[in-house]
Amino acid sequence: MSRTDDHDHPGHRSASPGSLAHRVPDLGALELLLAVARLGSLGGAARELGITQPAASSRVRSMERQLGVALVDRSPRGSRLTDAGALVTDWARRIVEAAEAFDVGAQALRDRRDSRLRVAASMTIAEYLLPGWLLALRADRPDTAVSLLAGNSAAVAERLLSGEADVGFVEGLTVPGGLDSVVIAHDRLIVVVAPSHAWARRRRPLAAEELASTPLILREKGSGTRQVLDAALGGLARPLIELSSTTAVKAAAVGGAGPAVLSELAVGEELAMRRLVRIPVNGIALARDLRAVWPTGHRPTGPARDLLSLTRG
Repeated sequence: MSRTDDHDHPGHRSASPGSLAHRVPDLGALELLLAVARLGSLGGAARELGITQPAASSRVRSMERQLGVALVDRSPRGSRLTDAGALVTDWARRIVEAAEAFDVGAQALRDRRDSRLRVAASMTIAEYLLPGWLLALRADRPDTAVSLLAGNSAAVAERLLSGEADVGFVEGLTVPGGLDSVVIAHDRLIVVVAPSHAWARRRRPLAAEELASTPLILREKGSGTRQVLDAALGGLARPLIELSSTTAVKAAAVGGAGPAVLSELAVGEELAMRRLVRIPVNGIALARDLRAVWPTGHRPTGPARDLLSLTRG
C-alpha cells in the first residue's frame, strides 16, 4: 500500500521554523475569535470590533490557514465554533487575558514615569526661559511634579549621564560627550557695564584685544557663557570676580564692580532702565545656540518630550 503524502491532507500544516510571531495568530485575530464564540455571529463580532464583515471573514480564514485547522462553521443561521475552534478559543482567552495584564502593567509604568519630570539646565536657560516653558507644561500636565536642577553646562551633562535628570538644556559651544541634542533657540552674549563705568562714555566700539586683556566679572569655568567667550577671544585675562550664577554676575555689574559679558536674555530690563549700558565690540561674534540634551540613544518621552515640544513652539 502506498504511503499517503502528508502534504495532500487538506488539514495538514507542516511544522515550520521561525519565530513564534509567525506561528501564533496576532491579538486582533484572537479577540475576533473570542467575539465570535461569545456572540455566535461573525457579523456581530465584526461590528463589536469595528471592522467590516468581509474583513472579519478574511481574518478568520487567514487564522485557519496559519493554524492548519478549521475554526468556524458558517451557515445562514450564524457562525459556530468547530471542536478545534472551541479548544483554540480557550487558549486564545488565556493569551488575551495575559495581554490585558501586560497592558495594565505597561500603563502603570507610564503613569509612574509621567508623574515626575527632572530637568537640568544651565543658568541662563534656567533663569530666563524655563519658567515660561514649565508654566505651559503645567497647563498640559497638571499632575506632573517637576524638579529643576540648575548648574553650569558641565553639571547638566553629569546629571544626565548619571540618571539624575530626564532632559537637560545647555548653552555652550559643543555638546558634551555621551549626549544627543537639538537646537531650541539662539542667543547672543553682550558686553555690559554700569553707567558710571568709563566704557559707558566710549564713542568707538571696544576692540576684541582690549576686551580679552581686561579683567571681567565672569561665570565659573564649565559654564556655557565662559566657554563661548573664551573661544571667541582666544583666552581671557584673570577674572575680576568669578561668580556661579547669571543673576550674581548681573548684580555685580549693575553695582559698578566692572564689565561683564551676559546673555541678551538676561539684561533686557536693565538695559531698558539704563541700569546697564551695552558696549559694542569689534572683531568677534558672540552668538551661540541653546540646546536641549539627553543621553545618546534615549530620546525624551512622556513629560520630557512634551517639554521639548514647548521649547520649539
